[in-house]
Amino acid sequence: MLNDETKRKLRLMNIGEFIEELELQVQDPDTLNLSFDERFQLLTDCVYQRKYNEKVKRLIKNARLRLPKADVHDILYADNRPLKKGVLDDLASCRFVDEYRSVVFQGYPSSGKTFLGCALAKEACRHLYKTRYIRMPELLDEYAENSLLPGGKNKTLSKYSAYNILVLDEWLVSNLSKDGIEFLFELTERRYDCTSTIFCTLYKREDWIKRLGNGTYAESIVERYAYNTTWIQTGDINMRQFYSRA
Repeated sequence: MLNDETKRKLRLMNIGEFIEELELQVQDPDTLNLSFDERFQLLTDCVYQRKYNEKVKRLIKNARLRLPKADVHDILYADNRPLKKGVLDDLASCRFVDEYRSVVFQGYPSSGKTFLGCALAKEACRHLYKTRYIRMPELLDEYAENSLLPGGKNKTLSKYSAYNILVLDEWLVSNLSKDGIEFLFELTERRYDCTSTIFCTLYKREDWIKRLGNGTYAESIVERYAYNTTWIQTGDINMRQFYSRA
């Protein structure tokens, strides 16, 4: 058994989980019959899994997902729904994050855009990526409020530029002010080519420039996501209605 001093040192090193796992080993005769190397490997695997699970749980909580129960394993694939399993399975591998690619889920109201965005974001948390979900109206409100504070604009930009994945739900649903467009221009500039953004939107690619007010800022924002982005049509099936009948 470990003495108190050894336990204290383990806790100081933030690996106090070794104490609990070792105590469990002592209670298992089969484990005690293993060699030291085998026991230590088993101990390390258990502690690693516990720390991993805790970190994933923390990342998912901090992501503030609109639909925290959404999961890539629960995506509905149907003949009349234009989702390709191969494409979504590739996205679920989170390779797109390493490649700094972005994703657009575009479709009719209630076609599952938010579910897909949250499911992919949660999978990114399982891959230990720092992720955040926010509705565009809320983001613009937060920016407007912080703009009244000293250094508030830059703090907001720095905050939302830092996430590996940013899920922007209800993208372009709001009428944009000049300050709002400038904010989105700067945010996309900071995020482009070094992070990944997931857009959930009603609007097709050809509508983006108009919704962004036309002009140079609009063209620049759209240009950044014209190529290194996976566009996915979610179709016109009303998923709320579909599941209410199930």
